[in-house]
Amino acid sequence: MGLQEEMKDIKELLKEMANKDKFKEKKFRYPFGKKVGRGQKKKNYVTVIIINENSIIDWKKYQIINQTILHDLIPRLASTGHVMWDKKGNPVIILPNWSVEPFSPLSHYKESMEDGSNKKGYQILLDRMESEKVSSKKKMGKYLPWIIGIGLAAIILYALLSGGSS
Repeated sequence: MGLQEEMKDIKELLKEMANKDKFKEKKFRYPFGKKVGRGQKKKNYVTVIIINENSIIDWKKYQIINQTILHDLIPRLASTGHVMWDKKGNPVIILPNWSVEPFSPLSHYKESMEDGSNKKGYQILLDRMESEKVSSKKKMGKYLPWIIGIGLAAIILYALLSGGSS
C-alpha cells in the first residue's frame, strides 16, 4: 500500500469521525446534594467549594448568617463580594481551608490591575499594536520621486535628441 493510499484512508476516517456525534461535550454537574435549590436560595444557602491544604476540593452547602458561614466551627466571611454566580444563577463561594477569607473576584481583579498581570492590559497593548500595524502605510521613499523625475527627463531628452516622431 502506497503512502498516498494510506493518506486517503486516514482522511476518510477523519471525515467519518467528524460526522459522528461520538465526542459530545459533557455538561458540568454539581455533586449530589450540593446544588442550592430555589427555597434554599431564599434562605441564603450557598454552595461552598473548599480547597484543602493537599489541593483536594470538597463540596459543602452552608447558610449565610450575618455575612458569615460556619465551616469546621470557625466563622468564615461570606459577603456579597465573595459570592459568585454560575450561569444558572446558583450562588458559589470558593474557600481555601487555611484562610478565613474566601476567594474574592473583585479584590483579585484590582490586585492584578495594580501589579500589571491583568489580561486586559495585554489586550489593550495588542489592540494598539494591531491598529498601528494596519493604519500605518509605508511612506514613499525619499529617493523614489527623484528616480521617477530622472526617468521622465531621460525619456524626454531621448525623444528630443532622436528627432521626435518620424
